[in-house]
Amino acid sequence: MKLHTLKPAEGSVRTNKRLGRGQGSGGTTAGRGHKGDKSRSGYRRKIGFEGGQMPLQRRVPKFGFKNNNKEIYKAVNLDTLQALSEKVTDITPQVLADNGIIGKKDKVKILGRGELKARLNIQAHAFSETARKAIEQAGGSITRIA
Repeated sequence: MKLHTLKPAEGSVRTNKRLGRGQGSGGTTAGRGHKGDKSRSGYRRKIGFEGGQMPLQRRVPKFGFKNNNKEIYKAVNLDTLQALSEKVTDITPQVLADNGIIGKKDKVKILGRGELKARLNIQAHAFSETARKAIEQAGGSITRIA
């Protein structure tokens, strides 16, 4: 077998009918039927069009309020920090990102789930009250990043 001798299987490839090229190609309407939007050139159905029925995006009402200025924090718990304390004592968002716990541009909030036994210096954007108490009880320090 050689590349120049390859052919598709018998009957698997058909030539498309050349519509709109005279009487022999599907008659006067060229396979588009009679009249209506779809028979015209340049037809494009609107997104969400439901055949004239009121479309879903217009039937369903707008609801609620979206705050564009909301700050979204990635939650990191004390048990995660305890596991990380075997490697480092100074924990910053950069250290968390390097270890795959948060994304590079994420803001961090330290939450109080789990136990913290290690003495850590932690920098984060926000701290919960229970996390702050647990860190200070373990002898660590917290620094809030703006």
